[in-house]
Amino acid sequence: MQQFDFTDLIRFTKAVFYNFRPIPLPKTFRDATGGMGKYVPEQGYLELYDDTGACAHYTVTRAFVQNMLPKLLTGAKKSYNAWRHDLYWGVRNSGFQSGEAVNVGVVDLMMLDILAQRAGQPIHRFLGAEKDWAAAYKGGGAIIRDDGELCEEMARYVSEGTTTVKFKVGSTNAETGAPDMERDVRRIEKVRKAVGENIGIAVDCNQRFTVEEAFEFCKQTESLNLEWIEEPIHSHDYNGIRRLKDMGVTQRLAAGESMRIYYAYEPYVEKGIDILQPSLGRMTRIDDLLKIRDLARAHGLEFQSGGRGAYNAYFGALYGENERIEFHAPISEPVHELMLNVPEYRDGRFWLQTDIPGMPVRMNLEKIEELGYLESRKIFLPDA
Repeated sequence: MQQFDFTDLIRFTKAVFYNFRPIPLPKTFRDATGGMGKYVPEQGYLELYDDTGACAHYTVTRAFVQNMLPKLLTGAKKSYNAWRHDLYWGVRNSGFQSGEAVNVGVVDLMMLDILAQRAGQPIHRFLGAEKDWAAAYKGGGAIIRDDGELCEEMARYVSEGTTTVKFKVGSTNAETGAPDMERDVRRIEKVRKAVGENIGIAVDCNQRFTVEEAFEFCKQTESLNLEWIEEPIHSHDYNGIRRLKDMGVTQRLAAGESMRIYYAYEPYVEKGIDILQPSLGRMTRIDDLLKIRDLARAHGLEFQSGGRGAYNAYFGALYGENERIEFHAPISEPVHELMLNVPEYRDGRFWLQTDIPGMPVRMNLEKIEELGYLESRKIFLPDA
């Protein structure tokens, strides 16, 4: 079921890794199950050169440098297809949900960057996009924000032209450790008053609830006109999704950001998920994004995509007008301030650069160094 089929030969000749110190967020961010914290996720930045002089640019982990670069800098010259095949099946025993599998997807994206540069096209045009923008909604709303801060944040998103906002739910009672749905419901009601009746409101549970708790949450919020409820239960509990639907849940349910390969989305369709949500940067094969998009279309479901906004916007151009990407503002905005050639977000769309071949987005290394976040720079060459 391969969608991308490029036979171009690639030999990697050099890599330069810029290792970052922890880069603090302006505000600590947390979701219902403790995700994120005080720092942006980005650990470093890689420049990966090929034998034509093209250079891919992308943020990578230190594990990528340790485990993946030795597989690339061997002196071998292979087709794009062969690189993908060998790397993909090389991580089989680690599992296709593993960090190693995600690193295969990073190589895939960087190879596409190189091929688009060779073709002299921005990556979205190289991959067949016919428009230079991506539809987007804005999400954020950490579970630790007080009600006033949450409402101010959501109102700001609306003032910037966003027509759907999303925030975190799954509050916990500090004394009992049980879900505090009363707080969640109150916050939804307050956000509704803050943004008005014509703005869509979605909530993200980050897998906080059991099936029974999720059913109770859905029942309590049924009259609140939520656009969707995201990951109410464990992301792999496919049968739990079916149970929620059989129990009479009427709201639209969304899931997918925790999955890494196309095949994981077919059971979501079978069990009743309404919105499929893969994320760029987490997929093992980049064209799985398009296969999942087509899967959603074939079954009359909604398709969305997450990931770092500046990068993801270029793939969002491959989606339809109503197939949106998430702009996760509390994390993406601080990272965008450290980038160059960031697409402009305006009126619910990212507007893309069209005059830079490949993936136009770059980390602003000069600014990062000035701020004291650049710890080291290391050059890697092929084995002799």
